[in-house]
Amino acid sequence: MDYSDVSTIAAWITEQGLKGASEAELMTGFCAACRNAGLPLDRGLALMDTLHPVHEGRAFRWDSEEEIETEFEYGSTSSGEAAANWQRSAFYYLWANNEREIRRRLGFGDPIDFSLLDTIAEAGHTDFIAMVHRFSEAGTIGEMDCFFSHFATKHPEGFSDHDLAILRKLVPVLGLAIKCIGLGRIARTIAEVYLGEDAARQVMEGKISRGKSERISAALWFSDLLNYTKISDSVPPEEIIPLLNDYSEAVITAIHESGGNVLKLIGDGVLAIFKGEVPAETCRAALHAEALLREKLANLNAERKADDRPTTDVYIGLHIGDVFYGNIGSQDRLDFTVIGPAVNEVSRIASMCRSVDLNLLISSDFATAIPEEQRAALACVGRYALRGVKRAQELYTLDNARLSA
Repeated sequence: MDYSDVSTIAAWITEQGLKGASEAELMTGFCAACRNAGLPLDRGLALMDTLHPVHEGRAFRWDSEEEIETEFEYGSTSSGEAAANWQRSAFYYLWANNEREIRRRLGFGDPIDFSLLDTIAEAGHTDFIAMVHRFSEAGTIGEMDCFFSHFATKHPEGFSDHDLAILRKLVPVLGLAIKCIGLGRIARTIAEVYLGEDAARQVMEGKISRGKSERISAALWFSDLLNYTKISDSVPPEEIIPLLNDYSEAVITAIHESGGNVLKLIGDGVLAIFKGEVPAETCRAALHAEALLREKLANLNAERKADDRPTTDVYIGLHIGDVFYGNIGSQDRLDFTVIGPAVNEVSRIASMCRSVDLNLLISSDFATAIPEEQRAALACVGRYALRGVKRAQELYTLDNARLSA
C-alpha cells in the first residue's frame, strides 16, 4: 500500500460522510478498502460515546471473515460487570493514562493484558493496535469526548512500521466522518426525546421558522395523574421522580404504540395528538391507546403495591378538532406544539374527570366522530359548562371508567 492509496481512501471516507453513510458502512468500507490496497487488516472496531437516555455509546466492528456489518449499542459502563470489563480494556488504559495508542504484538510474546486480547489471539491475530483521538472541549457533547478504534492482523509478521504510519494518517479521517454521522444521530435523538417523533421529524426537515404552522384536524389527548399533589406531599421526596417516571412510561408508550405523538409533558400531565386524514381512524387510535394504558396501569399498580409503593390512576380527556401545529415562541426559544381552542377544551374535559369520579371523559365531537360500532359502548355523563369554553356540551365515557387508586 502506498501513499497515493491514502488520498484515495481519505477521499472515499469524506464522500461517504457527506452522503450520510451509516457508521457501520463507513467502518466496513474503510477496512475493506485498506485491505484491498494491501494493508493487512483482519479486524477493526470503532466506538464512540453518544448522548442518549438509554445507551452510553455505539460500536462498529468489522472482520475480514464475516460478510455482515456489525454495530451495537452499549449501556452504562459506570458500575457492575460492565464497569469491570471497561476498566480491563485497552481503551480504558488509553483514556485513563492520557495515552494516544498502545500496541500488543500478540504473536511475538507481548503480554495479553487487556480484555478481548485472548479472544483476538486465539483467532490467530498476531498484532494489535488501539488508538484514541480526543476532541477538544468545544467538540465534546455529553460524554462523547473521543473516538476509540482498534485494529488487528493475522499477517505472520504483524503490522509493519509503514502499515502503522498509514493507519495513523487515515484513522483520524475515519473518526471525523463517524463523529459527523454520530452528531446527526444525536440531534435526531434529542429532538425526538424532547419534542416527540413527528415534531422532531418536522424540525429536522427545516420547519423551524417562528410562526410557521399548519392547520390540522386531530384527535387530542390530555391526561393527568389522580391525586398527584396529595401523593407528592405524603411520600418521601426520593419517591416522586420514580413515581412520575413509572406512570409517564405507561402513558407515553401506550400513546406511541397506538400511533399518537406526545407533544408536552406538563408536570404530571401529558398532551398528545393522533393525526390522520380520517377522523374515525384517529379517534379509534386514541381509544386504543386508552385501552392499552388501562392494561399497563393494572400491571404497574400490581407491581407497585407488591413493593409497598404508592399507586394512582390516570384520568383522560379526549376531543377532536382543528388546531394549529407548528412553532410558537420567541426568536431565542421556540416550542413545536399545538394551539387553538380545541387544546384548551381537551384540558378542561380532562379536569372534569375528578368532579364526576370517572377516569375518562369524551367530548361530543369525539363521540360523533368515532366508528359506529364503538359509539354504542358510550354512555352520556351529562351536559357541562367547561371553564374557559364558551359552549356547554355533553360529555361521554366508557363502561368501567370509574376512578381508582
